[in-house]
Amino acid sequence: MSETSKVIHVRNVGHEITENDLLQLVQPFGSVTKLVMLRTKNQALLQMQDVATAINLVDYYTNVQPNVRGRNVYMQFSSHQELTTDQTQGRKSDTDGQPNRILLVSIHHVIYPMTVDVLNQVFSPYGFVEKVVTFQKSAGYQALVQYQTRQSAASAMSALHGRNIYDGCCQLDVQYSNLTELQVNSNNDRSRDFTNPNLPSEQRGRSSQSGYGDAGGLFPFQPTGSGAVAYGQMGNAAAMAAFSGGLPPGVSGTNDRCTVIVSNLNPDRIDEDKLFNLFSLYGNIVRIKLLRGKPDHALVEMSDGFQAELAVHFLKGAILFGKKIEVNFSKYSNITPSPDTRDYQNSNLNRFNHNAAKHYKYCCSPTKMIHLSSVPEDVSEEEIVELIEEHGQVVNTKVFEANGKKQALVQFETEEQATEALVSKHATSVCGSIVRISFSQSQST
Repeated sequence: MSETSKVIHVRNVGHEITENDLLQLVQPFGSVTKLVMLRTKNQALLQMQDVATAINLVDYYTNVQPNVRGRNVYMQFSSHQELTTDQTQGRKSDTDGQPNRILLVSIHHVIYPMTVDVLNQVFSPYGFVEKVVTFQKSAGYQALVQYQTRQSAASAMSALHGRNIYDGCCQLDVQYSNLTELQVNSNNDRSRDFTNPNLPSEQRGRSSQSGYGDAGGLFPFQPTGSGAVAYGQMGNAAAMAAFSGGLPPGVSGTNDRCTVIVSNLNPDRIDEDKLFNLFSLYGNIVRIKLLRGKPDHALVEMSDGFQAELAVHFLKGAILFGKKIEVNFSKYSNITPSPDTRDYQNSNLNRFNHNAAKHYKYCCSPTKMIHLSSVPEDVSEEEIVELIEEHGQVVNTKVFEANGKKQALVQFETEEQATEALVSKHATSVCGSIVRISFSQSQST
């Protein structure tokens, strides 16, 4: 390992990973003073505020595998003790050629259709776009965008490189092209000369990017917190982006049934709040109804079909209170409010009200390890064990601090014990603090 340094070298940084993703990963340990993305090498350099902060960061991620957008990234001390001005300016030289009015744009993690009109809407705020040519390469969907001036191209590159066209997907990798003039022979969805509207349209046919579905209406340049520069009414694009484009087997992302039926429950141990604690791992809960005529059955209404699909996928066959539960889509589209239903749609315990993409990223089937957050500062490791040990044999624990708050990992002997602890103790008040519990994908503490 390199000598300790406040500069961290990050490897396996795919094109889908943004600067903001890396900042969210490391900022709980301290301030980042400089960040350089080395796109051509799938690497990044991060300079922390001091060496002590960097040591804490590397030590932590030596034991906990950092994962960003479904991709494992690897951290170690850099051979650089300080990032110089030349190195930080080198971000462009790592990915771009000489300044030019023509930009080469690679679009990564494409979920929704890419057309000339979409690209023109994204790039035209920075200057007059003369021509656009799109094409499909082995590297993915690419486009050439020709501006009237070099200054416009430079402004667009500065503003758009690393940003998303849609919220959570279609990330832009912008470089200077080495071409001097684009040749456009026809005006259609794949190429356009905005200086010559009289070009033939060829046989328009289907878009070269058909097969991605309909993204809905495009709303240009609305501000978001995720770095999107324009986005449409696309439902769960951010959710699917959290799985890096590879949804779990059997999860289509197109399901529109929001209500699931849960069977083979233990009626002596289960209640609405325990079901909420479990199902809220996969989406926001609207209502839950225990079926009095079938005491081992319950209906759970999620806020949308994609969340319901995740719950069915990850919880089918889970063991809860000694019973192997079944989770399937219900024939009912929703649960009608009534005195025997529990309403959760306005609950501040719904996990996906804030930072939904993070919660989607951590969706998984029950594991032996649970993660406790918002743990009171004055609670000891022994007290944490005392809180949950009634639910099974605790194998290992680890207490640490992140995001300015104490957190803990607790490993049980079985998934069943961890599941029981989660559904029974999530949202428990400890010393005035509401402790939140989720399954951890880590295999060891």
